[in-house]
Amino acid sequence: MTKETMIKEILHNKKQIALIIKNTYSNEGYKFFTNNNSFQQLGFMSHKKNTIIKAHIHNEIERKISHTQEVLIIKKGKLRLDLYSQEKEYIESIILETGDIAFLPYGGHGLKCLEDVSIIEVKQGPYIGEEDKERFPGIEDEKVIINE
Repeated sequence: MTKETMIKEILHNKKQIALIIKNTYSNEGYKFFTNNNSFQQLGFMSHKKNTIIKAHIHNEIERKISHTQEVLIIKKGKLRLDLYSQEKEYIESIILETGDIAFLPYGGHGLKCLEDVSIIEVKQGPYIGEEDKERFPGIEDEKVIINE
């Protein structure tokens, strides 16, 4: 598997709907997958033993966030991630397995657990309850298009 197949970007109308980082991805040093304008920053670090990252704090800076972005980290199991445009149009589905990461900056998504799963979800807050999202009927199993 090449580095190119370990990272998959899904675009719809030039907007990034998802960035999938397979559990086999590796890189030396720092690699950020998001640009500086992203509401959420996602990166990868790999360092040799005895590397020192200087202690630091993050300064309090007021930011304006217009929509929620999520990161899903699959700790255990296998699931199908269904991806939708912001207009709720189905785009495609991807199978995620233990160790995979999905960055979901725009559009919609749904999950179907294919095995028992444990997932860590990271997103901005504060969470304002059901007003924070709009639920809609997802794709029917027989219409799913799985891309690897």
